[in-house]
Amino acid sequence: MEQSINEKALTLVEKLCRYSTRLECAILELDDGCRVVDCGVDVPGSDEAGRLIGEICLGGLGTVRLSQTHVDDMTLPSVVVSVENPQVACLASQLAGWAIKHDGYSAMASGPARALARKEKVFEKIVYADQCEVGVIVLEASKLPSEKVTSHIADMCGIDPANLHCIIVPTASEAGSVQISARVVEVGVHKMHHLGFDSAKIKTGYGVAPIAPVFENDGRAMGVTNDCILYGGRTYYFVRPDEDDNLRSLAQKLPSEVSEQYGLPFYDLFKSVDFEFYRIDSLLFSPAEVTLNDIKSGESFRYGRVNPEVLRASLEY
Repeated sequence: MEQSINEKALTLVEKLCRYSTRLECAILELDDGCRVVDCGVDVPGSDEAGRLIGEICLGGLGTVRLSQTHVDDMTLPSVVVSVENPQVACLASQLAGWAIKHDGYSAMASGPARALARKEKVFEKIVYADQCEVGVIVLEASKLPSEKVTSHIADMCGIDPANLHCIIVPTASEAGSVQISARVVEVGVHKMHHLGFDSAKIKTGYGVAPIAPVFENDGRAMGVTNDCILYGGRTYYFVRPDEDDNLRSLAQKLPSEVSEQYGLPFYDLFKSVDFEFYRIDSLLFSPAEVTLNDIKSGESFRYGRVNPEVLRASLEY
């Protein structure tokens, strides 16, 4: 890869900061030099901020566009996402797989700085490791981090805290709703990785997902944002398989409907297992509809469907 994904993402961070007033975001510089961009904690944030955060999370290897989609008789705001090199963009960058717990602070981290730290099991299967003096991290949290937290993250990434750019976006915010829906392609890529398929064979990915309304409660917000992908997300992947790969069989296993826990709004399901995340079936986390196109043969395999009934119940439409 010619350019570091952290360098590519930094260009988008500079754009976010340049237009921070218009995007209703706030920029803070901590004593350690870390730049923190608040996109919804003490300021409103915006859908355009969420769109940019979606592209930042992809390490500059994808585009996120705001649009609308039709699900049954509902016309809903949506994101349209396109991704090149999904293994790097989605798994090495966008995946919210790094749990930050330090000095009483807790957040899920995504973004290209993950490829500097490489603290997660997923990196055992990914060759790409970024080498950059600058790091860009996105924290899904409802509180701003302290200097102790940002210094800890910088240390894990092997960079100076003054070179860390930290974006904070709460789940229950306009920007949060947008950037979570922008993960629709990544969720399918991660499901393929989870099933043992080599994600390097996925050449490009495209997806569309509704954008959730904003709820004041983080728990409800987590539920409805997940449902926009699980019951309303549609994805399409161009894949170059090996001869012994069975794309039809893989595609059959990908949609969210294969899970035994499919069919309830996510918040209701979460509540039914006493809000214990480990009791949620990992097979549930996938787009509602998935299409795989075999670049070599030209065959396409589509499975799953959007579920307007569950989506409507979740959105309270």
